[in-house]
Amino acid sequence: MFMSLKEYGPGLEGVIAAETELSFLDTEKEKIVIRGYDLIELSKTNDYLDIVHLLLEGELPKEKEKEKTVEKLKENYDLPMEIFSIMKLLPKNTHPMDGLRTGLSALAGYDTDIENRHLDINKERGYRLLGQLPTVTVNAHRILNGKEAILPNPLLTYSANFLYMITGEVPEDWQTEIFDRSLLLYSEHEMPNSTFAARVIASTNSDMYGALTGAVASLKGHLHGGANEAVMYMLNDASTVADFEEQLYQKLVKKEKVMGFGHRVYMKKMDPRALIMKESLKQLSEKDGDFLLLEMCEAGEKVMREEKGLYPNLDYYAAPVYWKLGIPIELYTPIFFSARTVGLAAHVVEQHSNNRLFRPRVRYIGKDY
Repeated sequence: MFMSLKEYGPGLEGVIAAETELSFLDTEKEKIVIRGYDLIELSKTNDYLDIVHLLLEGELPKEKEKEKTVEKLKENYDLPMEIFSIMKLLPKNTHPMDGLRTGLSALAGYDTDIENRHLDINKERGYRLLGQLPTVTVNAHRILNGKEAILPNPLLTYSANFLYMITGEVPEDWQTEIFDRSLLLYSEHEMPNSTFAARVIASTNSDMYGALTGAVASLKGHLHGGANEAVMYMLNDASTVADFEEQLYQKLVKKEKVMGFGHRVYMKKMDPRALIMKESLKQLSEKDGDFLLLEMCEAGEKVMREEKGLYPNLDYYAAPVYWKLGIPIELYTPIFFSARTVGLAAHVVEQHSNNRLFRPRVRYIGKDY
């Protein structure tokens, strides 16, 4: 059906860009739907690898299927040693997201069947990248900070190994559980900028590595994935609840954007994923007996609600959760991307399976001709 070129939504707001079986943000029912399941409900009973299987295979795994997923990922933990050598050549002021982007792009050269877009082959690429990306993510940061690379521990679960490589210590079960829950919540979220970027690239019949490399560049932007880092820097700039409140008031007076608040989809309520992370922050605060970050976040939540009618998004509460887990701030966004890899891979698989090249038009507002 022909669409008038006069129809225009800035930033494509409200424009349907694709049909998908993967996920949907149902604002009326207040649900994040993942292949027919409520993501928030899944976060209470399932773990990240369950969501991996759900997104890539279309259903929650049975016990033997879960075991196969675990083994498949462990088989792909290790990286070609040349990837570490490439990271060592990067300038030391390189952002970890750029290090991650470079490492991910370089992995394409090790795919001996890279031109094959078959469904099963693409799924296997998704699993391979899921296994490799935590190692790329962590070591891009370590090497850029002058540290030796750390190798994965195949004796640990996926999320425990990821957290172990970040901190250098085998995590307690409760730490792994909280970290795993954050990965689950970041796993998939319909059609944000990075997912759209990946699908646009995939629609040219480009490979999964190229599509995800483009998604890294998108997610690096502060209006998309960089918000969790910005939130933690704001929190660290304050020493008391009153300090944090004053900082927010000053930003509002100067008409500066306050990161961690507002979402184009969740405009009149709190991101439901943020509620889950808020509970995780309470749990961590009870563990260490330090409630300052929680109190600051709750105070900031009140200020922004009353002054601007804005509510927290996932990044607002994920930031202090990661801080209490001992995760360096520069790794917050790379971890976001690593967790989202499964959603991005699933979107690339779907795009390749039923492809049409993205080629939108413009509304011309230039000089008469």
